[in-house]
Amino acid sequence: MIMSEIPYWIGLTQLKGWNIEKINKLIISVLHENKLSLEEFFNLSITEWSEKFLLQGNDIVALLNLKIEIPNFSFLTEELLLQGFEIITINSEDYSATLKSNLKLKHSPPVLYVKGNKKILNEKSIAIVGSRNASEVSLKFTDNIAKMASEQFKVVVSGFAKGVDRQALDSAIKYIGHSVIVLPQGVLTFASGIRQYYNEIVRGDLLVLSTFFPKAPWSVQLAMARNPIIYGLADEIYVAQSDEKGGTWAGVTDGLRKDRTIYVRYPERGELNANLKLIQKGAKAVDFDGNLIEEPLKDVAPADKDEEIKTRVYDLLKDKELSSVEIIKRTNIEWSARKMTDFLKSLNDIKTIKGKPIKFRYKFSEEPQLFVSEPQEIYEK
Repeated sequence: MIMSEIPYWIGLTQLKGWNIEKINKLIISVLHENKLSLEEFFNLSITEWSEKFLLQGNDIVALLNLKIEIPNFSFLTEELLLQGFEIITINSEDYSATLKSNLKLKHSPPVLYVKGNKKILNEKSIAIVGSRNASEVSLKFTDNIAKMASEQFKVVVSGFAKGVDRQALDSAIKYIGHSVIVLPQGVLTFASGIRQYYNEIVRGDLLVLSTFFPKAPWSVQLAMARNPIIYGLADEIYVAQSDEKGGTWAGVTDGLRKDRTIYVRYPERGELNANLKLIQKGAKAVDFDGNLIEEPLKDVAPADKDEEIKTRVYDLLKDKELSSVEIIKRTNIEWSARKMTDFLKSLNDIKTIKGKPIKFRYKFSEEPQLFVSEPQEIYEK
């Protein structure tokens, strides 16, 4: 790309009141339909903007304000290039075809700021996503999937948050695979991360990527806005662990609505997560090694299901009193409160505690502790 064009690309992403789709449509109109460069477009008169591109009012004001800021974006361009970053625009051959296919014109970011091996963007890829407070089982699953991906020469895409994201990155590096870090901030505010992974970047195994203004600091809003990019960059999506709210849940449910195929680790007995609910919503269940489980919700006899539910309830109530609704929420059992109440009342080892709402407790927890000097753990085993 001609260097003089880059400041205009950066500027377009900062247009006030313009969403991604509107920016992309202008780019198509300028570059492809009218065969102009962005620099030529910004040198047109207001009349030409209005007549050729049907722009008016606030849109013209926004473009005029942007034009004034171009010198500042030129300085920013020089800073980025001096620090070894590249700017990949949506019309470039280096732009991820997977990202463009998944997010379409409406959501594909016009500009990608990257450092590292940009060829990674057009390799087969998987995203491994999950909770920041993931269990050891979920982290081991993440390691298994990253190993599988590396052996199959697939890029591991992750978001650099603690938990599953960081495990996915570290495992891809451990198994000498390729990986992409999708930042929830601008690339120029990630200096410590660049230093930390300098060898992997230089070796060509790691690409650092951001879609945000280069000097933008980390924020919760950017972290949430980054998640669709992670999903969009991936040909396949694996979920290690999801809560019933938050970024993973939102990303997976949105992906399912858009007919994405998403693989979710089938939870072990007693786990408190929302994995099973995602499977019930249409995600594909996989085992610990990522192998597809056919009809996972139908391969257990009803009696066995009741035994599994009983075990999960006992584990939950051994040190606390909970209502039916609270038990359903924590175990992710797809029952009504009435059905759970009836089930609990049928169990001899569960005591009903009257009140509003009715609560339940495991009777074992009421047994006297005769040896009070003994460590509490012996009563929890």
